[in-house]
Amino acid sequence: MLQREVVARMSAPPATPDYGRLSVMLQSRFAVMRLFIVPAGAFRPAPKVESAVVRLVPLGSARPPLADEHTFARVVAAAFGQRRKTLKNALATICDEDVLARAGIDPKARGETLSVADFVRLANVVTMR
Repeated sequence: MLQREVVARMSAPPATPDYGRLSVMLQSRFAVMRLFIVPAGAFRPAPKVESAVVRLVPLGSARPPLADEHTFARVVAAAFGQRRKTLKNALATICDEDVLARAGIDPKARGETLSVADFVRLANVVTMR
């Protein structure tokens, strides 16, 4: 059980306001499911926030294959470091437009529009260059 807002960030799909670094890093390893919300009135004294129960199920063999965990973490962190930047600019210290093109990623896209699979593919191309 965590704060409802944290669970929303953990389980957010791409291209939504709650989608970010936490979403990608967790969803690359787990199936994240919000089970239910626990209202503040369920506690005494009542907190100022609502809670939610979340289930994290390891992906196991369905986990996307990562060539290098550290590179994946660096790419995700850089992509979400400055949300208003395009990937071409946000990832300039990690890769260039050619690497983005090889990964099938639009350099003008923003990090919050990429799926977990897109981030995995990009990180694997960065690792292999």
